[in-house]
Amino acid sequence: MLTIGEFSVLGHISTRMLRHYDAIGLLRPAHIGAENGYRYYDPAQLSSLKQIETLKNYGFTLAEIAGLLPLPQQELAQRIYARRVHAYKELNDMRRSIRLMEDDIIRMEGIGMAMEKYAVIVMEVPEQKVFGIRRTISISEVHELFAQLHREMEARGLRRTGATQLICHSETFSYESMDVEAQAVVNADGPEIQTIPAMTCVATTHIGPYETTTCAYEALRSWFAQHPEYQVCGPAIERYLKDEGMVNSPEELETGILFPVKRV
Repeated sequence: MLTIGEFSVLGHISTRMLRHYDAIGLLRPAHIGAENGYRYYDPAQLSSLKQIETLKNYGFTLAEIAGLLPLPQQELAQRIYARRVHAYKELNDMRRSIRLMEDDIIRMEGIGMAMEKYAVIVMEVPEQKVFGIRRTISISEVHELFAQLHREMEARGLRRTGATQLICHSETFSYESMDVEAQAVVNADGPEIQTIPAMTCVATTHIGPYETTTCAYEALRSWFAQHPEYQVCGPAIERYLKDEGMVNSPEELETGILFPVKRV
């Protein structure tokens, strides 16, 4: 048996929270001393504690968790799936709010502020060999699309030799339905490998979370308004120069945003 202090250390949880779990009937001590009233826990209860904390991290309330713990694994999985769907909706709602805030900031500060922050250049992009997966998805599914890309590459024995990038094939932007392609630069040949020809692009680099790229797009739109001699002639490209696996925080992410162009 473990004292409440020992159980607290092993479970990485405060004794105050353990007393609260006891009070609401969520995790009762295995034994309470008759003479001193001390709480004692069985080491096997650590797995129950871990499940409680996991479900809390998923966004379930303590009251909901009390009803989830007795469920069979298959039914619990269904409840977690429903929570996942709800979490994606919350994430999409938050992304919409962030983009609206960014639009307001641009409007209040003026377009000139965006132009000062981003250096927009015309650049020549060399020919690339890429492996890609194209899907119609919601914006919340982009991360899973790249996870699928990496799984497919591993299954085919392909090694990434350059940046990953997202090609936006949709003619209009939609949070719910985007025709996009996740690509990785590879040094290989084969029926599933595309060769993207060299092209001229107008580009800028955004530093920070993916959700805050709106200002970079606004800077590019402003640049195009001032340079009518350039016409967009291909889908937008988001190139992940420093992705999540290369940085310690979202503030350090670097995303190149490129628009293929022709001079008219």
